[in-house]
Amino acid sequence: MITDPNLTLFHVINDMAGRNYILDNTMIFAAQYLIYIFGFYLAYIWLVKSKYRQKVLFTGYAAFLGLGINFIITLFYFHPRPFMIPAGTLLIVHAAESSFPSDHATIMFSISLMLLVCRDFKRSGAIFFILAFISGLARVYSGLHFPMDIAGSLLVASLSVVILLALKNYLIPINCILITYFENIISKLTKKDSKIS
Repeated sequence: MITDPNLTLFHVINDMAGRNYILDNTMIFAAQYLIYIFGFYLAYIWLVKSKYRQKVLFTGYAAFLGLGINFIITLFYFHPRPFMIPAGTLLIVHAAESSFPSDHATIMFSISLMLLVCRDFKRSGAIFFILAFISGLARVYSGLHFPMDIAGSLLVASLSVVILLALKNYLIPINCILITYFENIISKLTKKDSKIS
């Protein structure tokens, strides 16, 4: 009898779901909300550590490029989510759509990997990579994805970062324009506020 390693590993992880209230809710939180920490961190860097705005833009590009690659993959390949088979225990309601790769995990891995390749953010990148892995695991635990969906997201994120690093010299001038435009807007708003006060 031929077994599917992807389905087997899914059951190893997902079979724990629905047995412990605290664990279930912890994993639901990790699956749904850890991604917001990434956004808050990037917003903090953008607003407080202005010299790193180039880095923030590159992390954003990585996430969007990863999602674009995912979209292309779904045009040619469809893989049902576990609850569509059906298989396992579902803890989070989700639309019945292709599960491979996970958009959620792709965004998190793309951001963490881009931070990892930046010299000043290696520690942050490592921490966020761990959070991305935990969130991906939680999405399998919650019945939203198969393990290969998360592995696929890591591959897509890696490809996204490699492409952006290859295009780095072309994107930096564009980044400078965007950053200057943003800073001019902030400067004008600040001047208006000072006049009012």
